[in-house]
Parts: sequence; C-alpha cells; structure tokens
Amino acid sequence: MTNVLQIKNKKFGEGSPLICVPVMALTKDAIIEDTKQLVEDKVDIIEWRVDAFEGIHSLNAIRDVLIELKTIVQDTVLLFTFRSQEQGGLISLPYEKIYDIHQVAAESKVVDLIDVEYFQSENIDKEIRILQKMGAKVVTSHHDFYETPSEDVLFMLLEQMKHSHADIVKLAVMPNNTDDVLRLLEETSHFHKRYPNQPLITMSMGKMGCVSRISGEIFGSCVTFGAGKTASAPGQIPYDDLREILAYMGD
Repeated sequence: MTNVLQIKNKKFGEGSPLICVPVMALTKDAIIEDTKQLVEDKVDIIEWRVDAFEGIHSLNAIRDVLIELKTIVQDTVLLFTFRSQEQGGLISLPYEKIYDIHQVAAESKVVDLIDVEYFQSENIDKEIRILQKMGAKVVTSHHDFYETPSEDVLFMLLEQMKHSHADIVKLAVMPNNTDDVLRLLEETSHFHKRYPNQPLITMSMGKMGCVSRISGEIFGSCVTFGAGKTASAPGQIPYDDLREILAYMGD
C-alpha cells in the first residue's frame, strides 16, 4: 500500500491495518479509565465517541475531558468522533452544535483526527479546511446502516469524499447478502488503485461483513475498528482477537 500518512509513530497505509478501538463510556471518570487501559494495551488508535458522553451538551465538560486526556494519549493517536443518530450514533444535534464541538476538539491540540460526517455538515469543504488549519487531521465519513449501494454509487461516494480534501476517507455500509460484501471489497480495491495516495477506510458491517475488517491490507483499507468494552458498530471483532488475526495474516 502506498497511501501513507504518518501521525505520531503510526503510518496509515503501510502494512497491516491499524486497529482503532472506541471509548463509549458515559462519564468523564470512565472515559479516562478506559483510555488509560487502551494505552496500556498499546492500541494503535483510540476513538473517543463523544456522542456517548453524558456531558455532550456542555463544551466546557468536553474541554475538561480533553485536558485530562492530554498526558494519557501523548504517544497514542486520538480520533475524536461525534456520530450523529442519523449515521448510527446515539444522539441528534443541530449542525451548529456539532461544528462547535469539532472546534473545541481542534483547539485542544490533544486530538489528532476529527471525524466529520460528509452529508451532515452544511459546508463540508470549508469545515475541513478550518479544522486542518487548526492543526487537526480530518476523517470524512459516511455510514449506511441499511444497505450496500451499487458499484457506481459506492465509488461515487468515495470520490465525493476524496474531493473534500480530507486526510482520510471512510465509508461503512450494511450488507444484505454476500454479494454486497464482495462489492464493497471490490470497490475498495478499485478506489485504492485509482487513488493510491488517498488514505482510505472501508468496512462492511455486521457478522456477514467481518471479512472486510481483517482484509484491509489486501484491498486497501488502512484502519479497522475493534471492540473494546462496548462495540460502536455491528460486527466489530473484540480488540484482542482482531490483533491476533491481523498478526497471523501479516506473517
């Protein structure tokens, strides 16, 4: 794979996919505790799913958590994600509120990556540029929890997100049969070959799509998501099992 992006000591797009584990805890203390454990476990990337946080409506509460996380994740890549209910998350907020939350994350200088939902942002290109100027890398994402679109639509979605100039493009879809899984993998490979310097994350969700979570090195996806205490999407493999599988496949 040639689409290499380096953040801290991790290379996105070289060799085996990096493993990202979500923190879905409700309280500040639990978020800190879970993050410390994942750092101790030497997880590649930790994703703070801020939509699960009980203090989501308070920018100061979010700042307080980020301040606490600063020394904990200084050597670990931190992905900051507000996943909207429309995209499979836990809560709906107006775009203006989500925008403010992203600003707090970027201002903190603690967060390495910010997930921005491509179709939920009112001005995706502008928001991505602003966050990048503030020093954060951006993952632009789209999730379809109902189906896997046709080949043309899958490729179109990936290309649209690429043209936003995000640092990483992410697409997750739900399979209804094995052909859906194969189609997602085929279009992942197609896109990666066409744009080898664009870091890419794709996955087919659910039990049927598990193969997509372990085959990134073959098809071009540079990150896979494993479950910690709580899975953040259907079909996530427990982190310890996923690490063993990828280590075996990389031998």
